Amino acid sequence: MSSPIFHIVLIEPEIPQNTGTIGRMCLAVGARLHLIKPLAFDIDEKAVRRAGLDYWKFIDLEVHESIEDFLKTVPSDAQKIFVETRRDRTIYDVKFQRGSYLFFGKETTGIPKNLLETYAADVASIPMFDDRVRSLNLSNCASIVAYEAIRQLQLP
Repeated sequence: MSSPIFHIVLIEPEIPQNTGTIGRMCLAVGARLHLIKPLAFDIDEKAVRRAGLDYWKFIDLEVHESIEDFLKTVPSDAQKIFVETRRDRTIYDVKFQRGSYLFFGKETTGIPKNLLETYAADVASIPMFDDRVRSLNLSNCASIVAYEAIRQLQLP
C-alpha cells in the first residue's frame, strides 16, 4: 500500500463498533489504522465477519503490543497530535501535516495521563460549546479530526 495520508492511533479501544466505524473511515480516506493493545474485543477474521465488517480485510491496519513499543516505531520528526477533551488548544489551531499521527484514547478514560504530560505541546481538543457534554463519541472524534486534516491539506 502507498504511504498513508495520516495515521489514526487508537490506544486500548474498548468498543468494537467504534473501532469498526473508524476503520471504515480510514479506508475511505487513505489513512493507516494503528490499534494499541490491550484490545477489549477480538479482531480475528471470524469475529469481524460475524460483525458484518466485510471491508475489514482492506483496511491498512497495524496492531501493536503497547503504546511504548508503538512510539518507538514513530519517526521522531513526525507530527503527533493527541486529541483529548477540554484543552485550550483546539484542532483548528493545529497545522496538520501529511503523515501525521493522530492519537485517541480509550472510550472510558481517554489518553493516559503520562502521555498527555510528555506530549503536552501536542495535545488538542475538538471544541464543544455546552459544558453539559463531557465528551464526544470516539468514532465521531476521529472523523472530525481526520476531515479537518484533509481540509487543511487541501486533498480532494
